[in-house]
Amino acid sequence: MPEPKKPVPKGKPRATPSPVPPRDIASPASLPDDDTPLDDVAHELTGLFVERPESITAEAGHDITFIAKVDASSLRTKPAVKWFKGKWLDLQSKSGQHFQFKHSHDRGTNIYTFEMKIVKVGIPDTGSYRCEVVSKEKMDSCHFDLSVEVASSESGNILQAFKRTGEAKEDAGELDFSALLKKREVKVEQAEPDIDVWDLLKKAKPSEYEKIAFQYGITDLRGLLKRLKKMKVEVKKSDAFAKKLDTAYQVDKGNKIKLVVEIENPDDEVKWYKNGQEIKPSAKYIFERVGKKRILTINKCTLADDAAYECAIGEEKCNTEVFVREPPVLIERPLDDQQVFVEDRAEFEVHVSEEGAQVMWKKDGVELTREETFKYRFKKDGKKHFLIINEATKEDSGKYQIFTNGGQSEAFLIVEDKVLEVLQSIADLTVKATEQATFKCEVSDEKVTGKWYKNGIEIHASKRITMVHKGRFHKLVIDDVHPEDEGDYTFIPDGYALSLSAKLNFLEIKIEYVPRQEPPKIHLDTLGSVVSQNTIILVAGNKVRLDVPITGEPAPTVAWSKADKAVTATEGRVRLDNRKDLSSFVIETAEREDEGKYTIVVTNPAGEDRAVIIIKVVDIPDPPENVRITGVGEDTATVVWDTPKYDGGQPLKGYLLERKKKGSSRWMKLNFELYQDTTYQAINMIEGCFYEMRIFAVNAIGVSPPSQCSKPFMPIAPTSEPTHLSVEDVTDTTVTLKWRPPEKVGAGGLDGYLIEYRKEGTDEWIVANKDLVEKNSYTVKNLPTGEKIEFRVRAVNIAGKSAPVVLQQAVTIREIVEQPRIRLPRHLRQTFIKKVGEQVNVVIPFQGKPRPHVSWQKDGKPLDAKEINVRSTDFDSILFIRSAERHHSGTYTVSVQVENMADTANVKIRIVEKPGPPQIVKITDVWGFNASIEWTPPKDDGNSEITGYTIQKADKKTMEWFTIYEHNRHTHCTISDLIMGNEYYFRVFSENVCGPSENPCTTKNTAVIKKTGIAYSPPGYKEHDFAHAPKFITPLIDRSVIAGYSTAISCAVRGHPKPKVLWMKNRVVISEDPKYLMKNNQGVLTLNIRKPSPFDGGTYTCKAVNDLGEAEVECKVEVRVPQ
Repeated sequence: MPEPKKPVPKGKPRATPSPVPPRDIASPASLPDDDTPLDDVAHELTGLFVERPESITAEAGHDITFIAKVDASSLRTKPAVKWFKGKWLDLQSKSGQHFQFKHSHDRGTNIYTFEMKIVKVGIPDTGSYRCEVVSKEKMDSCHFDLSVEVASSESGNILQAFKRTGEAKEDAGELDFSALLKKREVKVEQAEPDIDVWDLLKKAKPSEYEKIAFQYGITDLRGLLKRLKKMKVEVKKSDAFAKKLDTAYQVDKGNKIKLVVEIENPDDEVKWYKNGQEIKPSAKYIFERVGKKRILTINKCTLADDAAYECAIGEEKCNTEVFVREPPVLIERPLDDQQVFVEDRAEFEVHVSEEGAQVMWKKDGVELTREETFKYRFKKDGKKHFLIINEATKEDSGKYQIFTNGGQSEAFLIVEDKVLEVLQSIADLTVKATEQATFKCEVSDEKVTGKWYKNGIEIHASKRITMVHKGRFHKLVIDDVHPEDEGDYTFIPDGYALSLSAKLNFLEIKIEYVPRQEPPKIHLDTLGSVVSQNTIILVAGNKVRLDVPITGEPAPTVAWSKADKAVTATEGRVRLDNRKDLSSFVIETAEREDEGKYTIVVTNPAGEDRAVIIIKVVDIPDPPENVRITGVGEDTATVVWDTPKYDGGQPLKGYLLERKKKGSSRWMKLNFELYQDTTYQAINMIEGCFYEMRIFAVNAIGVSPPSQCSKPFMPIAPTSEPTHLSVEDVTDTTVTLKWRPPEKVGAGGLDGYLIEYRKEGTDEWIVANKDLVEKNSYTVKNLPTGEKIEFRVRAVNIAGKSAPVVLQQAVTIREIVEQPRIRLPRHLRQTFIKKVGEQVNVVIPFQGKPRPHVSWQKDGKPLDAKEINVRSTDFDSILFIRSAERHHSGTYTVSVQVENMADTANVKIRIVEKPGPPQIVKITDVWGFNASIEWTPPKDDGNSEITGYTIQKADKKTMEWFTIYEHNRHTHCTISDLIMGNEYYFRVFSENVCGPSENPCTTKNTAVIKKTGIAYSPPGYKEHDFAHAPKFITPLIDRSVIAGYSTAISCAVRGHPKPKVLWMKNRVVISEDPKYLMKNNQGVLTLNIRKPSPFDGGTYTCKAVNDLGEAEVECKVEVRVPQ
């Protein structure tokens, strides 16, 4: 049993020097290399760490943090850090309540700080860890260890630590040591002898582990065995296993994994177990035997496959553990902003990519835990996750975030006090006895109740008085009005400091004695809602009844008119109701066109009277117009609109604004107090997200319909300024600048750059480029020579211009004289060889300022412009010959001159072609089976050195030429091994770098190899007759094919002379049908059928015919249609 470490003070982790093991030695918890492949990109190992994580020894139950600092000053891109346990167990895939990761960046020092926090560290966290930092081209890593110890004061109760947590969360199955940290009173019982359970398990057989666990009350046997494996034990060589299972394996969910062991005896029977239960072969578990290897393949791994596995041969066993890693959980539908009133219910909804995924909710950066269940309620429904806030308060306003191990989303919650709006107030009424009086009002909330009062005293329902509440409308109806019903009536909504009042006027009918001849008289009552005498203001949609009492004897005749147009209708929306002493003008539902001047004229024989009544109709305003976005920022946007065309007849009090995310149907108010101006800046928006806005106009009557939505816009910020601005080149009138892209671009991207300049000492900046520059360099032209000019560059995107980066010093505009110098390429320092007909393209780079004058000569003479083209730029000169000829060979001289300074270079060009044949080939001697020949070199060597000769011979009888020697350097050779009795010709080809000559030179006479000794008389020979009738040596075979897939049928035939072959389908000869392709290769006959259909099925016959007979074979072809 390993020696225990000394305990450390409680709550203070002890730091030890960080041991750095060799890179090629795997830690005890390392996984096999074939389960997790290495990255394809090879990174350069460098020292990027400024501060490495230190090894720590901590007590169980405490929080610990590992810190790594990386210097990014030498990196082009932001470094990425990965944390591993063992060799390949990626800890960031287990990010959650137990493992937490964060990072920060110090822009001043360009140092990134990465932290890994382990909450309530436990015994299973003990082991070797690795931190790896990767950039685009560089990589560095370091190792550190974590040791977890149980507090010494409770070491006697160590077995109680090995209990699993009760909840089936993500970390279900991990060890819970919280019991060791709680101080409880322990009852003193009879002392029992100390038993070392570790020693028992170490010496016991695996089959006895469960018995020991049951005897000593260990509920988490698997957790206990994990710790037992980490203890140093003596490794005994197995008699049954040549190679055992690795310590652990890791596989992604949905993938397959292979567990491989190698056994000593191939005849041994191998059994596999999962958590002690034997595994049977199935589609899920596949057993393989490859030599001495035994392989268990687990297909489509799920979380249920995360278990302990065992391979057994007789009594010997080897064990391993398989860890199934879940894929990162992505957010498919993000959170939406919410806007509710106090005591309303607020609900956030998000969709993730996996069902039952673990998520974390935060409010203003603070995690919301289940301890606050009385305030927040968390709900899961498949891939949907909900955060529900019942009876929201103003303290619940803020930014809410949801985190998964693969993404995050955020939204804002705004909680406002309830505001009750009066959409229609009650109006004054004037009624007569026995008539009905109705007071009506409309408020914005359907759920609001209220009470009616008369002269401050609450009204209760009776037979004559009825109170009605329907939706947003509240009515008070008084039937059979009495004089005592006159008074002030008030409606007060419950829970709001608001009251609506109106007056009921009782119209008494006085009967007086009048003479029989009395002129008519109009008694006009101007009480009520009037602006001036005889002017009545109506709210659009309300009903108005103008009761005009009239007198006169006899009864007068009444006539109403509007703008000289008579009103006579007695039914409809606008109508008249005339009685003996009363004329009523009724507008059932007031509209804008009802506004105007109305005239009433009463006449009788005694005279005439008239009155003018002005009706003014007020309404809610029209919606604002031309809503547009004039500017955006990182989280802001400026919206501008035009006032409504019609203000409703009342002055506008202000505007209400709303916004929503594009594609969402949930609008959020931006202001609760009326906004007076027509320009508004919206804030607290998410950069990179599309929004839409709309505006409402408000007057004394109410709120207008919403305006047209603005065009979708995205809050984005300008980029940061470009970096590393410098001068690349200066001439008499131009300056070439170069720079690097901004460090921060943002969601708006980068459209280009704007270059500006000014004379030193002035304030006016001049734009150098009309169009944006996409490259990171630009040449400013037409600058005044000799002036000192300052330059600056801005980055531009959809959000506008960035801050400028200014060149530190002014640049003097003048040409810098630089001595001309030719940089002759290495391959042109030797003779440049090209073949006749090829293109010649010689590029000579040079340097010098101002632009040098370039001239070319060939062998001291000017070039022929018709055959040789020259093109020169500021930095190189190109000599071009479209089709080279022999006479183009020579020495070409290029001269580069700046003022009185010059530089020259020579280029030797040789144009070559194939040589001519040797001049004379003659046989100098013949002896035995040998012959000697010699020749003279060719007159034309093709402008290239002769590299050798090719010698061939030919028998005079056949005149078939055979090569004897190749690349012969001499002009003579000896040919051996000639055949006695034959007579030979010889010929020679000359060779150079272009190849052998087109024609050879052949000997005029022959070399005769004479016979010696007794003449040989060969016996007579009778030639064998090979002729025979056709015979099929390989027949056709019946075929069954699938429609649409090309197929072929084959057979083999023998016959002499060569037979003629015919193919037939159903005894009909197949002619030039493109569907069929017939081949004959040395007697092997093939018929290819291209994409057959069911109609191509049938009997196919192959028939061979020659002069001696015929033969045929046949087969059946079935074409099946796939189901």
